[in-house]
Amino acid sequence: MATPNPFTPEFGSVPLVMAGRQNIRREFLEAFEQGRGNPNLSSILVGPRGSGKTALLSYLANEASSQGWMGVNAVAMPGMLEDIYQQTCLACERAFGDKAKGISRLTGIGVGPVSASWSAAPVQEQNWRTRMEELIEKLQNADLGLLITVDEAVASLDEMVSLAAIYQLFVREQKRVSLVMAGLPHNISGLLNDRSVSFLRRAQRHMLGTIADADVRNAFSETAAIGGRKATKGALDACVQAIGGYPYMLQLVGFRSWQASELHNEISLADARQGIRDAREDFTRRILAPTYRELSDIDLRFVEAMLADSRESRIADIAGRMGVESRYASKYRSRLLAAGVIEQVSRGVVHFALPGFREFATQELGA
Repeated sequence: MATPNPFTPEFGSVPLVMAGRQNIRREFLEAFEQGRGNPNLSSILVGPRGSGKTALLSYLANEASSQGWMGVNAVAMPGMLEDIYQQTCLACERAFGDKAKGISRLTGIGVGPVSASWSAAPVQEQNWRTRMEELIEKLQNADLGLLITVDEAVASLDEMVSLAAIYQLFVREQKRVSLVMAGLPHNISGLLNDRSVSFLRRAQRHMLGTIADADVRNAFSETAAIGGRKATKGALDACVQAIGGYPYMLQLVGFRSWQASELHNEISLADARQGIRDAREDFTRRILAPTYRELSDIDLRFVEAMLADSRESRIADIAGRMGVESRYASKYRSRLLAAGVIEQVSRGVVHFALPGFREFATQELGA
């Protein structure tokens, strides 16, 4: 029987070993321990596709439970508020059992044929805020807080506005609540520019950039060891270089390299090279192509102007190649920064943030 693959490139899965993000993780653990008043209780995780936003949300929800918080996880989509309410009801039911009022529960069961009857919760006439307040009070009376996580946050969803406004009231009323959202840079930028949710502009923003190679190396080695396999030095060097500090690529390269080494007791350099090739195909299809398709024609002109440089690009040089003023080029630099396509290395200097994006853009643009 094959040993289970310990790497988890599945969407939103919490990796067995969380690579990097030590400062962010520490700040949140301190926030959950301290409770009311800590600014990190109202936070937004910002990063491009594959930067580990969803996995980090899940990780934080798990860690919060050890500090006396009940985690409720939602995705920004129609019906989000009702989903948060129902999930909070279930959280109360897990915490209090039959003492949790307002929740449907099983009252009878028969056999031959199987049948069951349920007592329905009373029809709720209160609005969402009132219903949530009752549940939050119930949790607070048991010395529990409520952590709400929202993934894929967007400004276009009206329920995001309602959630932000009501959550602000909960904070003003000193309820033990926390709201941690995550989203793509351009979606979060649009959300924060919406005047109706100006409260969120004061939330802590955590930018999820690349992870240091040393952290990638340690996480790769430790994850493989959990599965009872190790990587040779050559294989590990090749994998770390291919991963480029990108969390999703770490899991993807690890997963594919593990698959390639299933007939061996270790991950060899040949296994790593095969795994890297397979991972790059997956990454192109799932990350690079969708990101590229979202760029405007002028965004792509900026990207094309960067291709003339081997690694880093100066804004002044990009503007010159585009035939525009630096101020104009800076506008599109901001757009690409918000989309997570590029990162600012230093003042006036940028490079591509997504591993393999330079090669993909070169091929697509015929540059």
